[in-house]
Amino acid sequence: MIKTARMYAEAEIQLHKTNIDIYMAQSIGIGEHSDIMETINLELDKMASAHDRLEMLSLYFADKRLVKT
Repeated sequence: MIKTARMYAEAEIQLHKTNIDIYMAQSIGIGEHSDIMETINLELDKMASAHDRLEMLSLYFADKRLVKT
């Protein structure tokens, strides 16, 4: 379960990073987001939450067989 939780958090980070990359590269073509910086900040918040979960997993569930440190 710990390994799966870690993989899920890593995938979340990649998802939100990709979203930010798209917003930055194609901000003109994204009409539903009038405030690109606010949208990017929301994506960063989601990345930070997933990153915090990774740190918690490493700190409190540091079974070396299951969790990379």
